[in-house]
Amino acid sequence: MVKIDKLLINYKTLEAFKHFREYGHQELFMLEELQSNMIENNSESPFYGIYYGDSLVARMCLYKVDKKYDAYFDPPQDYMELWKVEVLPNYRGRGYGRALVNYAKSFQLPIKTNPRINSHQFWNKMGFQKAHYDMERDLGENPLIWLPEGVKEKTHDK
Repeated sequence: MVKIDKLLINYKTLEAFKHFREYGHQELFMLEELQSNMIENNSESPFYGIYYGDSLVARMCLYKVDKKYDAYFDPPQDYMELWKVEVLPNYRGRGYGRALVNYAKSFQLPIKTNPRINSHQFWNKMGFQKAHYDMERDLGENPLIWLPEGVKEKTHDK
């Protein structure tokens, strides 16, 4: 079983994040968010990761969105925003990405994510589907959603 750790907002985590940037995933690079949280002395980290030995090999950002901002689910409710899921290339195929997403699902709240290009097959396997309700603020990001049992998605006619 893979252990998911809530990452501390400190310079050790900052150094670990630098390894992810080396692989060219600028859009997944969390240094800016981490540095702003350290400056604000925010101890509530939205970052989670998987370590292999002492090395951070997989990570994600996960946070709860209040139902007053919900335009995806019916009735409106709190949901999880999942983004910046990444597994270092040498550690892919070991179930780390799946473990991170399953951790997010364990909250039993709907999940919204904006997948990277060429990652739709992974998200489909994880039970995510294209959001039918288009939001102007998504700016063409084509969000995917996952629904726990009993939750309905909004549609254009609502």
